[in-house]
Amino acid sequence: MAKKKDFLKDTIKHIDIKKYDVVSLVDSMEHMAFSARELNRAARIYDMMLKDKECGVILTLAGSLFSAGLKKVVNDMIMNNMVDAIVSTGAIMIDQDFFEALGFKHYLGTQFSNDNELRDLAIDRIYDTFIDEDELRICDETCKKICDSLEPRPYSSREFIWEMGKYLDNNGGPKVDDSVIYAAYKKNVPIFVPAFSDCSAGFGFLVHQTENPLRHVSIDSAKDFLELTKIKINCKQTGIFMIGGGVPKNFTQDIVVAADILEGNAEMHKYAIQITVADQRDGALSGSTLKEASSWGKVETTFEQMVYSEATIGMPLVVGYAYHKGSWKERKPKNFQKLYSAENAIV
Repeated sequence: MAKKKDFLKDTIKHIDIKKYDVVSLVDSMEHMAFSARELNRAARIYDMMLKDKECGVILTLAGSLFSAGLKKVVNDMIMNNMVDAIVSTGAIMIDQDFFEALGFKHYLGTQFSNDNELRDLAIDRIYDTFIDEDELRICDETCKKICDSLEPRPYSSREFIWEMGKYLDNNGGPKVDDSVIYAAYKKNVPIFVPAFSDCSAGFGFLVHQTENPLRHVSIDSAKDFLELTKIKINCKQTGIFMIGGGVPKNFTQDIVVAADILEGNAEMHKYAIQITVADQRDGALSGSTLKEASSWGKVETTFEQMVYSEATIGMPLVVGYAYHKGSWKERKPKNFQKLYSAENAIV
């Protein structure tokens, strides 16, 4: 009979874009057609964002990206001043990044596994990747531990994720050198997770609130919206780099309308690129085009590009191109985390 160790052997390795200069490859795609030319234009638009000294760059993340090997790409973006704020799904930040920061791993698997056998061994499958459910429960419990340590009140997801970075800092640092939560904590890059309970942290909150029914920590989604909108108000020109769609995409596009409601005359996102495999024909947001977003007053159409590519292929090429072009070397950090007070609340 197979044992858990028979499945959890070979770990996912996060790609290091610094090792591969893809500039000439991506430049050559300008003279091709279809997705290659679209990817080339997206890479050039991202480089334009980094060259624009007034532009604040917001990265949105949806899908199982870090479990698939893209964590170091985002870590490099933070550490090299290529992104100013992040909006993500909870699973990416908690079940994947914080999980690995605690010392756990994702493993190479196969989509042709016997899922009944995996369930009996407490192994969770993400397409062709495996994760140890017992270790994930420790991640849940750690999130509860952080909840228990905080003043009982509503928090934005940004505040709570900042506390997660602080927890890592106070406990000897992360067990890896590419934690996104920890890098963002150190580099004043706020991270928002607008559907925060839909992840490992949600189980931590579940137990915390059950044990503390009258006085407990909670997540204020409206405060999330206000805090992210404050970034748009304080930085008139913005560019959005979207991987996948879902809540992070819509949440980030909506801050233009929110800023317009609060102060009027808000500028649309000046630059916008999206890497996705979603189809626009069902009317769902994940596949809706950036031109469609312009009809809502959210995205300008001068510098926008959809790239229909799976993220593990498209993202390293676009970010690697911008990294090796080097425009980030002249860029000053926006330090959006400093929009909030020393107590980590909105100013």
